[in-house]
Amino acid sequence: MMSDKVFNVLFLCTGNSARSIIAESVLNQLGQGRFKAFSAGSMPAGTVNAHVMELLQRNKMPIEGIRSKSWDEFASADAPKLDFVFTVCDQAAGEVCPVWPGQPITAHWGLEDPAQVAGEEEQKRAVSNALMQLNRRIGIFTNLPLEKLERHSLQKQLDEIGTLPRQ
Repeated sequence: MMSDKVFNVLFLCTGNSARSIIAESVLNQLGQGRFKAFSAGSMPAGTVNAHVMELLQRNKMPIEGIRSKSWDEFASADAPKLDFVFTVCDQAAGEVCPVWPGQPITAHWGLEDPAQVAGEEEQKRAVSNALMQLNRRIGIFTNLPLEKLERHSLQKQLDEIGTLPRQ
């Protein structure tokens, strides 16, 4: 029997302008109400990458509430209790994160930063590639039997998802 629990998931990146934004949208689409995804950055850019917004809109993915924001919003006492926190950039993975309410399970799912790619067409390809990689990883995540896995086994599987080859 499936649980009615909705899992809160936070995706972190330094700038919160591309990868974490894509991950938030992908999980909110694939999660089918079983997950509520959020994204944030340690040093948010303040705007979402235009190529990211264009790609999400073109693919009819959820964009309601999408904005670049600080991870501090999720460390306060009134923030949603987080079940999972995933870093999607190597820089954020190495930073000292705030203490997250709820003792979430964490994992690193690093991806190339599309915002750092030179050239308009190259950046568009990098955004598209990030979407494909995150779609794959999040698809695997959403199909895990979360309610049946013991914390250590779940941690191992989440870490393995993060080691899937970057394309």
